[in-house]
Amino acid sequence: MSTDGFQPFGQSGQQYSSWPVIVTPYNLPPWMCMKEEYMFLTVIVPGPNNPKDKLDVFLQPLIAELQSLWCSGVQTYDIHLKQNFNLRVALLWTINDFPAYAMLSGWSTAGKQACPHCMSDSNAFTPPCSGKTSWFDNHRKFLPGDHPLRRNRFMFIRGRRVLGTAPVVKQGDELMNELDEYGFRPSYEVDSETINKEIGSYVQCGWRRRSILWELPYWSTNLIRHNLDVMHVEKNVFDNVFNIVCNIQGRTKDNAKSRADLVEMNIRPELHPDGETGKYPKASYTLDRKGRQVLLGWLKDVKFCDGYVSKMARCVDMQKLRMFGMKSHDCHVFMQRLIPVAFRELLPRHVWEVLTELSLFFADLTSRNIKQSDMMRLNDDIVLIFCKLEKIFPPSFFDSMEHLCVHLPFEARIAGPVQFRWMYPFERFLRKLKNTVRNKARVEGSICNAYLVKEASIFCQYYFSETSTARGRKRRQHQTTYEDTGSTEMLSIFRSRGRKIGAGRSRWLTADEYQELATYILLNCKEITPFVRMYEDYLHR
Repeated sequence: MSTDGFQPFGQSGQQYSSWPVIVTPYNLPPWMCMKEEYMFLTVIVPGPNNPKDKLDVFLQPLIAELQSLWCSGVQTYDIHLKQNFNLRVALLWTINDFPAYAMLSGWSTAGKQACPHCMSDSNAFTPPCSGKTSWFDNHRKFLPGDHPLRRNRFMFIRGRRVLGTAPVVKQGDELMNELDEYGFRPSYEVDSETINKEIGSYVQCGWRRRSILWELPYWSTNLIRHNLDVMHVEKNVFDNVFNIVCNIQGRTKDNAKSRADLVEMNIRPELHPDGETGKYPKASYTLDRKGRQVLLGWLKDVKFCDGYVSKMARCVDMQKLRMFGMKSHDCHVFMQRLIPVAFRELLPRHVWEVLTELSLFFADLTSRNIKQSDMMRLNDDIVLIFCKLEKIFPPSFFDSMEHLCVHLPFEARIAGPVQFRWMYPFERFLRKLKNTVRNKARVEGSICNAYLVKEASIFCQYYFSETSTARGRKRRQHQTTYEDTGSTEMLSIFRSRGRKIGAGRSRWLTADEYQELATYILLNCKEITPFVRMYEDYLHR
């Protein structure tokens, strides 16, 4: 189950927040899972306001149906065995971004106990000057007990040695007992908001209410109940890395307050302000103006395969030397493919190496085929990577998103590949729902009407196999066809006739393109192969 809010009127329209709740089945082949035709719109929470803790009120019909499908089941026809059977349904987990994580789980994702895995065992603190919660020096406890970094008193919080162990993830029964002990109530009960606030005022914990999902009889036995969304975690980590490396004004975590924290904490003396001028020295992990020009100029000219990523050049602002308007998938490609290349010649070796290790971590984590041994290796590698980053970046860099990376391999080892547990397909589905809003005065009605029409059309398409339908239409990248003209006057590589993509235009080839064309002909044309061999024999003689 997944849910997220969207604004149907655009950025300049009136404030409105609509929250569709989407359910998708997993008992399908991998190539059919997470596809649009198998995503079912079950609930729409109407706007114009964010439901926040009141989301459980709107989930009551869905939870009641899930309870019935688990306890009683429903008679279903098996087309292979040609007989009926009793089908039962279980909700495995939810997939949401971090704010929606709090709305569905009841655990607050803000403050020093924002991590739902560490919970109260978190060592997060608030730096004296920046005033924002930091997870700096919160990862050495995940290292082996004899690791030398545990005894380091100078590169992290000065004078601090880490002797404790990593927090143990609590099981569902333990969490349910906590909720029963504190007395939190679901938000749909009478006076639940007042009672939950009163309990939260004297109980120092991250719970804010009891989620309605705990009413499912099997919910406490699930090993993973709410997934940390890799898509949003990766995007936030990339934004923080790119902004601090490129020193983007107003977005970088390396500002005056951050440098003042270093002075107060008595660490990184090389970054302290000059005693005479009071100016802050340039950090080794930031690029100067010339370096940013080189980086953005390269990004403006870089080319990708068709359909691999959006046009990166449209996001480059050479006037202000920054990137803007990057989508989550753009950040995904930049994080995993471009960081090792883009920063290699621009950053010092010790900074570039750890950023490359972070890039390879996300590439291995999001691979389609994973092994348990690989996830256990990544579980150890990511801790060491963040310990290295803590020796380079200031404490204000490490917010909750950076810390959540430590728990991603654990969830992948339990729940499997991340392409079945991230928000990319749901975000695309929400985008299409947003486009169906025709009547701005009846947002939810427009969405429901368009969804029902589409469901009916998809169902009917199964009975029209001989006609061209949206279900049977090939994708854009598979529509290119080649046919042999049969001409003997042309070389074999020029006989096939293809289909152009987009509007055609004419221009003269450059000398380099002529050279590449000649090389391609020599390597791929079967008529020229004998002459190439004769030329090679001539060179040998």
